[in-house]
Amino acid sequence: MLAIEYFEVECPEPLGAEYYRQITNDVLLDHNLLRVIHKIHISIDPKVPIFVAVGILKKITTRVRVGDFANVNPLEGKITLVISDETYLAPMLKIFWQKFGKDHVEQPDRFTVILYDVRAELKEIEEIIVADPSESLYKDLIYAFRCIAPEGFRLRSEKFSKEKFSFVASENTLPENIDEIVREKFALMGEMP
Repeated sequence: MLAIEYFEVECPEPLGAEYYRQITNDVLLDHNLLRVIHKIHISIDPKVPIFVAVGILKKITTRVRVGDFANVNPLEGKITLVISDETYLAPMLKIFWQKFGKDHVEQPDRFTVILYDVRAELKEIEEIIVADPSESLYKDLIYAFRCIAPEGFRLRSEKFSKEKFSFVASENTLPENIDEIVREKFALMGEMP
């Protein structure tokens, strides 16, 4: 099930490395993050103490539009949407209420939404963006790494961009050479920070 091209856990104790590899895999799987990480390198040294995670993210380009999960059908003064995936139903309803007003939106059952007296083209409704997975990605990654990092490692330095991330944690003062440490870990993956 591991969908990551490069996945290494570095630790002075081989058994500790194996445990953290499993913990990392489980947490990323539970938070549905394996699909967005291309490469990851984790380093744990309990003697220092320091936890470092660096990685490369896969490109996320898919915004979810109404037409991706609903068939939009015009019928005599109303537009009926047949929902195939309920995942995005709540955000879609919220957008419809804001855009068209609650009195023009009806949901007779969990797979049907009806729009009454709406002045919009079918294509326009199908193209409405209801979710952008990249918006919550960074919060999800930070939360996941807080779960993965050893208990008590509360001092953190987090850097996230569209392509890369680094997460450094310690129970003591963070080292002054964090950037150098992060660069070294990216180099181990064959990447530049």
